[in-house]
Amino acid sequence: MTLTIDDVKRIADLAYIEIDDREAQETLQQLTGIFNLIESMQAVDTASVEPMSHAQSVTQRLREDAVTETVDRELYQSIAPQVEAGLYLVPQVIE
Repeated sequence: MTLTIDDVKRIADLAYIEIDDREAQETLQQLTGIFNLIESMQAVDTASVEPMSHAQSVTQRLREDAVTETVDRELYQSIAPQVEAGLYLVPQVIE
């Protein structure tokens, strides 16, 4: 993909970025380098490479999904200023 200085200025304008000619030229060189890198990476034959989800073959250790604490709702709600049907009542803050 070939970019021009006008393309860089148009992209900067779309992104609401003020850019002068020197910055546009530097950005054009950087973007051209990035696109060249992408093209060289796409040229590599990866047909025989198996897709991986991680760079190393590791598995995540998971703990047993077990209840470790219980909630005593009645105790907590006994000290609440207002409770109705198991719910905390709070003042309305949005009209």
